[in-house]
Amino acid sequence: MNPRRQWLQRWLLGGAGGLVLPGLARAEADHAADGDDKIQRGRELRFPRDHGAHPGSQIEWWYLTGSLSAAGGGPVTHGFQVTFFRSRTGLAETLPGRFAPRQVLFAHAALTELAGAGRHRHEQRIARWDGRTQAPAAHAALAETDVVLDHWALQRAAGGIYTTRIDSDAGGDGFALALSLAPTQPLLLQGDHGYSRKGPQEAQASHYYSQPQLAVSGSLRSGRAALAVRGSAWLDHEWSDSLLPPEAEGWDWIGMNLLDGSALTAFRLRRARPAGASGATGQEGADTVLAGGSFRTAGGALRIFGERELRFEPGRLWASKATGARYPVEWRVHTPAGVFSVRSLLDGQELDGSASTGTVYWEGLSELLDASGRRVGLGYLEMTGYASRLRLSA
Repeated sequence: MNPRRQWLQRWLLGGAGGLVLPGLARAEADHAADGDDKIQRGRELRFPRDHGAHPGSQIEWWYLTGSLSAAGGGPVTHGFQVTFFRSRTGLAETLPGRFAPRQVLFAHAALTELAGAGRHRHEQRIARWDGRTQAPAAHAALAETDVVLDHWALQRAAGGIYTTRIDSDAGGDGFALALSLAPTQPLLLQGDHGYSRKGPQEAQASHYYSQPQLAVSGSLRSGRAALAVRGSAWLDHEWSDSLLPPEAEGWDWIGMNLLDGSALTAFRLRRARPAGASGATGQEGADTVLAGGSFRTAGGALRIFGERELRFEPGRLWASKATGARYPVEWRVHTPAGVFSVRSLLDGQELDGSASTGTVYWEGLSELLDASGRRVGLGYLEMTGYASRLRLSA
């Protein structure tokens, strides 16, 4: 049987676990009444409320990435990704009961190992969320980040400290993460005070904030080997009513923690390629629908990039044997804050999410280099829409 069909069958039969936001039915009505979940320019993001879920919006994700070293010091040895997605299906909105699939939840986790030839492993989860039946061991709060799906979790506690727990099902060849992530800087509101354009039309937008330069401590398990680790991480939280404008097939994105404490975000929505084309076109501006991002210094000076102030130049391509997709794993990115090179630290960091979200993408630990070729930062490069047009199944 097709793996994705197996996951969906488990979901429909109620065997995939679940995540519940207590009082969701009432909360959805309250949010709709006061416009909390409406995506609009000028909406003031308020915290801690906006750390939590926005069930009235179509899609939402909490996205965490980082680089890790041994706790005693030394070079970076691992990268990690933990992402929770929520999708409002538009189905069974008025029907009671836990089998009504009003919301679907997905989660992806990946661990990149740099030692030796390098290794990238990933797992995924999917669950129906009725939002009206509270499961005692699987819940989330509307007012704060408290996302739990089976044995996976991302939670925010007093003082703004995040914790994440991931334990894969792969037995002796699996991986696990138990990390604490402490903020060292204020939240970064992307775009126009948290309103981020995602297309040429005003309605094509998201609410989007980042938490860069998180200080990480904790442990990881790779197979049967456990390691105490420390490092640096990046958190994005974004919600929207649309994933992509019709003319775009995917995006290229970087979130980089610079070694001097600065933070660089840059993204562009990539125009759909002609049939039979692969990789990026490399034609300046021709394959970009819209671009954006920001640069914040360690001292807090913030520069929001305009829609036409960025240029992505693809470099070396890597071809996936699993999907045939060809990804630029090296880039040159022109920004108002300078010209940087982005280079993956392991080429094979493709994540096949066809068993959950229905999409395949490349998401990997990468380094940021200045014009002289000196490493100035570490973070994650994300590329979607290369195997097929990006979509989020519900």
